[in-house]
Amino acid sequence: MTMLHSVTCILTHKSRRLFANRFYSDPTSCNSLMSATLVVLVTIASFIGSTGLSRAHEIQPAIADLTFNSDFSTYELDIALNLEAALAGIGSEHDDTDQSPNADQYNALRALDAEEFQEKLFAESETLLSQISISADDVELNKTIQSVTVPDIGDLSIARVSRLKITGDLPDDAQDIMVSWDSALGAIVLRGPLSENGEGYTGYLQNGAASDPISIRGPTPQSTWDVIIDYTIIGYQHIVPKGLDHILFVVGLFLLSTNLSPLLWQVSAFTLAHTITLALGILGLVSVPANIVEPLIAASIVYICVENIFMDHLSKWRPFVIFGFGLLHGLGFASVLTEIGLSRSHFVTGLISFNVGVELGQISVILLCFLTVGFWFRNKDWYRSAIIIPGSLIIAAVGAYWFLERTVLA
Repeated sequence: MTMLHSVTCILTHKSRRLFANRFYSDPTSCNSLMSATLVVLVTIASFIGSTGLSRAHEIQPAIADLTFNSDFSTYELDIALNLEAALAGIGSEHDDTDQSPNADQYNALRALDAEEFQEKLFAESETLLSQISISADDVELNKTIQSVTVPDIGDLSIARVSRLKITGDLPDDAQDIMVSWDSALGAIVLRGPLSENGEGYTGYLQNGAASDPISIRGPTPQSTWDVIIDYTIIGYQHIVPKGLDHILFVVGLFLLSTNLSPLLWQVSAFTLAHTITLALGILGLVSVPANIVEPLIAASIVYICVENIFMDHLSKWRPFVIFGFGLLHGLGFASVLTEIGLSRSHFVTGLISFNVGVELGQISVILLCFLTVGFWFRNKDWYRSAIIIPGSLIIAAVGAYWFLERTVLA
């Protein structure tokens, strides 16, 4: 954040001098220009600051698989999650651990090696288990931590995903099981057993909500409407608030377009492209490692904003370039759905719903930009000097930092 603050201050100072020299003969125009510039600088910087320059400590949903043994006498809940955040009491009220007053506690836990952290976890296991409710036919079941798998310390700037296995006994005549996850632990994607044709339950639980009853003795079909709601929410949240790199890319598209038509051309090209690679990625037909995709996404942000600075109109090739970048962003989206999973019986519905959520997120970003600066200033003759160039410079600087962070500094 220090780097971002420095860049913002430098750009504001440079812009102030440039605009004062250009409009010195008209103090009113100069004041209006500088006010508009500060609006865009503060808006972008504040948004980036609130979401975090780096996504290293981002709070991601836990992902849990619920299974039963062959005679249906026990259950097992296998959870992949950020255990450090759970023990530090950092949940869904924060998008990033650095935003929490418990950030120091989180960082101390993150610095523990695997053995030390496991000891800490078992010492506080009762508190953690009390935040997880598992019941069968409205009767609370016993819970025991069977095992914990904690990766090595690795890069401290990256959140560590551990695996927690919880087991317990099932009553002889139990028919259904329900799972709830305390809101303090954030969101969780809960997946039930699948049938041979890939049908089964997948629920996105937020704010302490309980799952639907999940059949113990057979796969639980999920309604189409539930799938639509769950995956639309997941897609939306992958953009707002968690997809800062995708957000900045869309803001970069918005900055150059003072009229709706050019913006629609760009967004349409981007949407078509990421829809293609999202589908291909989920089907397993295309797979590109994250250490290649993520730096290229950062580079796409830089390119768009640099072009904004040197071009004052939509070039003929820009929609095609954006289409290419959309293919990259689609691969980034696909990694999210691949991790969560889609049952074969609702594959198309879930895929479309996730994409709808992504589009709603992008539209929200565009509307926010329009209401913040576009509606008020887009027809001003100083709009480019005050809004487009300073905004593009800041976003390009962030994209360049991410590119270095994901390549040279990785």
